[in-house]
Formats: sequence, structure tokens, C-alpha cells
Amino acid sequence: MAGRICLIGLDEPQNATFKARISGPLLVHETLPRIFVRDGELFVEASSGFGYLPVSRVVFHGIFEHDHDVIAGLALWGGPCLPNARAMMDCRLKLPCLVRALQFTEFGQPHRGFASSRVEYSTDVERVAKWGNWHCGENKERFDRTWQGEESAIVERYLHGEAVRVVVMGDRYWQIKLEGEDWLKSIHHPTACIVEPDPRLVADTRKVAQGFGLEIAANDYIVTADGQSHLLEVNHIPNVTRFPEIWDAYADYVTEWLSKTS
Repeated sequence: MAGRICLIGLDEPQNATFKARISGPLLVHETLPRIFVRDGELFVEASSGFGYLPVSRVVFHGIFEHDHDVIAGLALWGGPCLPNARAMMDCRLKLPCLVRALQFTEFGQPHRGFASSRVEYSTDVERVAKWGNWHCGENKERFDRTWQGEESAIVERYLHGEAVRVVVMGDRYWQIKLEGEDWLKSIHHPTACIVEPDPRLVADTRKVAQGFGLEIAANDYIVTADGQSHLLEVNHIPNVTRFPEIWDAYADYVTEWLSKTS
């Protein structure tokens, strides 16, 4: 594998897997590094924090508070990046990501709403406000009368049903039943489990991923009691460590991608 590879965002146990598989020069950052691009060449700060090293390929698997500009810098560089840097750039901010996803998905109903910061939003049905750019159930609030937030928010109907995540990775896919102690469901709950995939949701997730240009993606859906599915959000950096079979597939996928881009 020619050229230096940079891994960004994985933790040490996962990095150890790739260190054992990659024979060439490797630069590892568990947190977001500083970068610069010059004359079409990418430079990433050394692990020591002193100096910068040329990098030929990037594997990016993390979500950081101020990563949008770095992702845009990787997209501007235009070199081999997994996932595709421009696709990550288009997905990183949740509101524009959802707007873009709605043009690809079959399950975009019911219509979403929007509220600017400090606007009082009134309703006669139960709704959920979502703001910010974090995942894992943060920055969400149910309400059934009025709601007012300090940030702009997506507002959507609250739907009772089963929360599921569909992960696509190359030719492979999985469906996960999300669980939680209350209305917020997560892949990290101990009872979350892999279940039989719904072919319609797999096809829809593939369509959304292909629309963005993502090689790996996960869509979260609510499936209501009448069997109707509703897209909640797109995850451009889905968790790959919660289930061993998904991690094994991810490690193989990254290794194969690196061999193809060498």
C-alpha cells in the first residue's frame, strides 16, 4: 500500500486492528487533527503535534464538534477518503442533511416543520423539536402545546412505533432494533439487537446513501403500528463497534478499500 494512510476518529482497539493489517506508513488520530492542503497535496499534523506529514489516503470515522470545516478541507483536497469527503460535508449538518435526504427517501412523510430560535411554536398534536448537530438522542424535546428554543430546530410529528436502524456497507446490510428506557431509543442500549431486515428499508437506505455518494451509511426509521415506515435521520458515520459482526465487516471493507486505492 503506497503512501501514508491517516485514520481519524477510531479508538485504540480499532486502530490496533488496522495497525496489524497495514504494512505501510500509518498516521493515527483518535481526535480531530489539524490539516492543510497545498497544490493538491494533503498534510496532516503528526501524532506528536509537532509538524505535518503528507497523507495519500484518509479513513474518517468520527463526529467532532468543529469538524465541518476539516471535512470541507478534505473535500477540497479531493483525494481518496472513506467515506467520501464531499458526501460527509453534505451530511454533517443535520437540518440540510435531512432536507437533502427527503428528495431520495420513499418514507419522508409526514411533513417536517421548522422554527427559528426563540420562536414560539404552537401545536394541537404531539411533536418533537430537534436542534444542533449531535446524535445519540441529544438535543430533542417532546411537546404538545407550545415550544420555544434558543436554537433553530426541525419540528416533526411524534410517532409511536418501533425504532430501527438500517446499516448499509458496500454490498452488506443489517437492521437493528433500537431500544431505550423511555421514548429516546439508541443503538447503545444493552437490549438493542440485530433483527431480520425489511427489504424496503434496505432499498431505501441504499437509495439515500447513493444519492449522497456515501459508501457506508445508516438510516433511522420509526415503523408505526400500521406498518408504515418514516425516515428520522441519516447517519453518515454510523456506529460500527456495537455489534461484532458489523465491526468485522467494517474492518474488512476498509482494508479492501485501502488495497483498491493504493
